[in-house]
Amino acid sequence: MEPAIETVVDLFRSVHQQLREIVRDMDSEQLNWSPAPEANSVAVILTHTLASELDTLLLVRDLTGERDRDAEFRTVAPGASDLLAAIDRADELLTHHAESITGDELMAIRTRPNREPQIGLRWLINNYGHAREHLGHLQLTTQMYQQSTRG
Repeated sequence: MEPAIETVVDLFRSVHQQLREIVRDMDSEQLNWSPAPEANSVAVILTHTLASELDTLLLVRDLTGERDRDAEFRTVAPGASDLLAAIDRADELLTHHAESITGDELMAIRTRPNREPQIGLRWLINNYGHAREHLGHLQLTTQMYQQSTRG
């Protein structure tokens, strides 16, 4: 595996582990609670984060997927086990796709709709930043839920 990919995989696995720690003991109310009418729940943010990650891996490999981005924002999780399974599946897909990414693919220009073309490595790094940003959103949403139930 390319050294740059190994690094990216390690970083994404770290995010996945932190996602697990956040949702592991949450019930359905916590997972689906939203701090405001137009804000997202933990279930939505997590689902969107993992879908975006897969979409980026496919982009780098010059493959297409069947992502329904709008559906990500309608996610309702019956419990933590469903989200934990989604994280486990994201780990599997990360390994599968990362093992196939070549140095040429990392340096190849890839284009996403409404965005400037970038090399594959830049898309991966950008998506890691996206995942970390949403990890912060999850932490904040969790804190807000806890504050809302203390009253």
